[in-house]
Amino acid sequence: MSSSFDKYQKRRLISSYFSVVLSIALVLFLLGLLGLLVLNAKKVSDHFKEQVVVTIYLKEAAKDVEIKQLEKSLAMSDYVKSTEYVSKEQAAESMKAENGEDFMEFLGYNPLQNSIDVHLKADFVTSEHLETIKDEALSKNFVDEVRYDNDLVTLMNNNVKKISFWVLVISGIFTVIAVLLINSSIRLSVYSKRFTIKTMQMVGATKHFIRKPFVWKSVRLGIVGAFVALIGMAVVLYYLNQTFPELNLLQSPILIAALFSTIFVLGIVITWISTFIATQRFLNLKTDQLYY
Repeated sequence: MSSSFDKYQKRRLISSYFSVVLSIALVLFLLGLLGLLVLNAKKVSDHFKEQVVVTIYLKEAAKDVEIKQLEKSLAMSDYVKSTEYVSKEQAAESMKAENGEDFMEFLGYNPLQNSIDVHLKADFVTSEHLETIKDEALSKNFVDEVRYDNDLVTLMNNNVKKISFWVLVISGIFTVIAVLLINSSIRLSVYSKRFTIKTMQMVGATKHFIRKPFVWKSVRLGIVGAFVALIGMAVVLYYLNQTFPELNLLQSPILIAALFSTIFVLGIVITWISTFIATQRFLNLKTDQLYY
């Protein structure tokens, strides 16, 4: 009979430890994903900004040497990431592929112009910079027109500011929620042993002596939970990097290592503080208060 009861108690203990580790792992995992989002938010926004194309249309009379000089000066500019010369023949082929029909058969000639597609660095994708670049290009007498989607640029910059603000706010809120959830799990674990704590105190054990095994046990559970969360984060990061290689998510290994280290330390610190506070509470309770 005693053996069956011991096995039952052992199963309950293992189940309790498993639930604590699982809750810690899930909370730290979600917190880590949010950290990855914060670290890569600018990188993602920069990626989309750099997809904006400034198209410089050239006059028919533009000489090859003038075009080459313009391309070279653009490539050497601080604000340009890349340039691509698109002949009117290439433009016609692209339009034909998109529309599925040859419009030159109806017109009898190619009405398109030679052009240079310019991709800017993300920091320069603003209405002010684009207008300056446009004026500079139009100062060349062989440039006919400069086009870009100004409405898209304005909308994108406004949305990036809003998203960045709310990501920071949500990060702060979620951090508080994470601490509260882990603290709740730890408190429930300590609550189940409140009578053991009070019994040890009644036979003369000091608070430090009673608290030490509880804190150490919770810290070990926190370490296990943090390891599980880090494994999950590593899998997600690897998958995202394979799916979206253009984002270069692994380009900053030091920042990623710092994030992983922070999550690991949080798993230890939060469990340590939560267990300390929980055990201290039951140590300060009177015996008749343990039943409420």
